[in-house]
Amino acid sequence: METFAKNKDLLFDKIEKYTDTSIDLIKLNAVEKSADVLSSLTSSIVVFIIFAMFTLFVNIGVSLFIGKLLNENYLGFLIVSTFYLVVGILVYYNRHKLIKTPLSNMIIIKLLTKIDLDEVLEHNKYVTDENTDSNSKA
Repeated sequence: METFAKNKDLLFDKIEKYTDTSIDLIKLNAVEKSADVLSSLTSSIVVFIIFAMFTLFVNIGVSLFIGKLLNENYLGFLIVSTFYLVVGILVYYNRHKLIKTPLSNMIIIKLLTKIDLDEVLEHNKYVTDENTDSNSKA
């Protein structure tokens, strides 16, 4: 009877450890996925800001050029701003197809992609081996 009680206690301990480990794994996966999505969005935002600055200065140049051709600078800016008004209206009416759906799909793909643990371990081993080789050369 004592053996059964010991086995039962061992089984409950193993179940408790398994549950704790599973919860920890779920937490780590959630953190990893959140970090992946956040880093992707952050890098996209940085690229967007750089592209926006480039576009801003090109548009100023185009506006001044058109204004010089028409002998009135304000007309160049008016023409370029009208162009962007039309583009803005088109983007507004197609915002779900152009912005919402692709962004949602990117987030869903990032969140639902499974982690290949063997690949991660192999990559970490490769990185560790490279660091060891570079440290031994120094």
